[in-house]
Amino acid sequence: MPDSQYPEPYVQFLCHFHGDRDYFECHEILEEFWKSQPQPREAVWVGLIQIAVALYHHRRGNLAGAGKLLERAIQIISDRREQAAKLGLDSAALIALLEQRLAQIRAHTAYTSLNLPIADPALKAACERRCAARGMRFGEPSRLDDPLLLHKHTLRDRSGVIRERQESLQRKRRKRGGE
Repeated sequence: MPDSQYPEPYVQFLCHFHGDRDYFECHEILEEFWKSQPQPREAVWVGLIQIAVALYHHRRGNLAGAGKLLERAIQIISDRREQAAKLGLDSAALIALLEQRLAQIRAHTAYTSLNLPIADPALKAACERRCAARGMRFGEPSRLDDPLLLHKHTLRDRSGVIRERQESLQRKRRKRGGE
């Protein structure tokens, strides 16, 4: 497949980002991939995650959260233009697009869908094919009436996350008690 030069989770990220606009899923996929990477981890992944989460917040009307995340994402991508370009993105166009979106957020402009500037035509074509195979249209605007897209973080099962935090807290307490 033409997108084989890119990590599979990244291609999945792009399909969700431009297909069903499930920014929460974008975050989950890319964060899991990023955390699986050896140290030091490439921060460009964090920038992409922050873009998705910023758009999730913008769509939900959390402009303060969206703005803060987008500021950090712009800084990361600006500092790693070459890494973004190696991911098939037009880094200059991406930074300009993010700065424009940040200005819109600061002006309290309503959310609209955003397409990342994919410079690699083979990558874009592969994403378009994958979206079509999953019944999505690449570049379709976000469905603003879908509660799952709007509120996914509040609807998910967090029992595993809560359990993991409790276990971590218990380990820390045991460690402090043993010192």
